[in-house]
Formats: sequence, C-alpha cells, structure tokens
Amino acid sequence: MGKRALSASAFATLLLIALMMGANHVAARIAFNHGVDVATAVTSRSLVTAAVVATLLLVQRVPLALSARHKRFLPLIGVLIGAQSLCLYSAVARLPVALALLAFNTYPLWTAVWDRLIYKQRPERAVVQAMPVILVGLALALDVFGAASGLGAAGQWTRIGAGVGFALAAAACFGLALVLTQHETSDLDGRLRTASTMTIAGLIALTVVMTGGGFHLPLAPAGWWGLAILTFLYGTAFTIMFTVLPRLGVAGNSAIMNVEPVFALVLAWLILGQTIAPVQVAGALLVVGAVMVLGLRKR
Repeated sequence: MGKRALSASAFATLLLIALMMGANHVAARIAFNHGVDVATAVTSRSLVTAAVVATLLLVQRVPLALSARHKRFLPLIGVLIGAQSLCLYSAVARLPVALALLAFNTYPLWTAVWDRLIYKQRPERAVVQAMPVILVGLALALDVFGAASGLGAAGQWTRIGAGVGFALAAAACFGLALVLTQHETSDLDGRLRTASTMTIAGLIALTVVMTGGGFHLPLAPAGWWGLAILTFLYGTAFTIMFTVLPRLGVAGNSAIMNVEPVFALVLAWLILGQTIAPVQVAGALLVVGAVMVLGLRKR
C-alpha cells in the first residue's frame, strides 16, 4: 500500500522535530564543554522525558496492560536505548556533532543485519543497494584517509577513532532495539513503550552516575543553559512525536527526520564554530540522501 501524501503541516512538523533533535545534540556539546558528563546529560533528558510521557499516559487514560512478551522484551529494549544514548552522547563529546550523527545514521544497516541474524529476515534489495552508498558517504564525511585534514589515515583515526566507535556502537544498539520493537512490541501503544524505555534508559544512566562519583554538573552558566536546552528539546520532540504526528497521518514518512545531521551541521557551525571540509559535506549529504530514500521507499 502506498503512503499517504504529506500535508504541509505534517512536513513542517517532521522538519521541526529533526531541527530540535539536531539542536539537542549541539546543546549537549555545549554542556559537555562546561563540565557536564555524558551520564548526567542522559539521566536528565531521559527521566524528564519519561515523566512527560507518563503524564500523557495518565491524562489520555492509556491502558497500561502488558502481555508476558511485552514484559520480557521492554526491559531489554530499554537497556539498549540506554546504551545507545550513552554511546551517542559520548560520540558527540568527541567528534564534530554532525559527524557523530552521521556515523549513527548507519543504524538502518544494523537493523538489516540484526533482522537477518535473529529473525532470519532477508534484507530488502533497496537496503543492500544503499549499503555501499552509505558507507562511501560516511568514509568521505569522516575523512577516513586523513586527506582533508592533512593528518593521514593514522593521524585522523587517532583523532576520531574513539568517537566513531561510540557512534557505531550507538547505531548497533539502536538497530537492535528497532528490530525487537518491530517483532516483539509493535502492538503496544507507542506512548507506553516510550515511557517504559525512557525510564529504564534514565535509570541506567543514573546508575552510571552513582557509580562514577555522582552528578557532574555545569561549571559555568553556559553549561546550565546547554543542559536545560537539551532536556527541553529532547522531551518536546518526543512529546510532539507521540501526540501530534499520529493526528497528521505521517506513518511511513518519518525518514524526513533523517535530515537531523544537516541541521546539526549548520547549527554546530553557527554556534560552536565547527567546520568540516567540502568533501566531508558532500559525504554527509550522500549519507543523509541514501537514508532518506530508504525510509521513504514504498513497501
């Protein structure tokens, strides 16, 4: 069945969510630059978002009944999203924001891999065709051979290796979470699933905070602003996704939100002064374009 055509308001809402998600990561980098650690940021955004979505559950009187399968898999999905959040913010703390998000945007490939390994589902032809395009674009964006930076391959990987590793780990965790969600909890109300996932992710981050010597709070006003803005943007974006989008009829069109790295690239340049070479921008657009084509294809 083909997808419904997007209205102007639905398209604008999707772009707004992508903008907020991109800005959330830029705000996170500001917080990290002023004393906040990754676990503190993830704890703040996850638990506040969980509280907001839980309030929606109560106000909208969403049934809270869970099946035995839901009870088995929701905790695992929550752990995966918690790990994904910690890894992605760790990447943002080490790489230019847009590059961290681009490496994370390989998650459709991880989704196909996990679906094949766990549920024996063969990847669609479009996914197989997109894989080399995404990987080539990512190689250009990350400047894996160090040509744009002038550092050479060894020097470039010394600089970006840890950040790329965290971003790819985040993508792998997110891809697995998507596969488990699709096969095991797709019949569960999205608001209930999100409240559960965010609560578990927040508790995991809180555990990391407690075992790591406590909260690392901002050392300057800019850090407080960064922490507050990232929490607000993340929670607001999720709230919009589960309250506004269903009414706009955008099912199957959420791939438009994959322009997030482009928004992050522009915002990081304007606010943080982060720049990347033209060839890296070309690679970034290649990745974003390939992921959007995958998401918008008719099934």
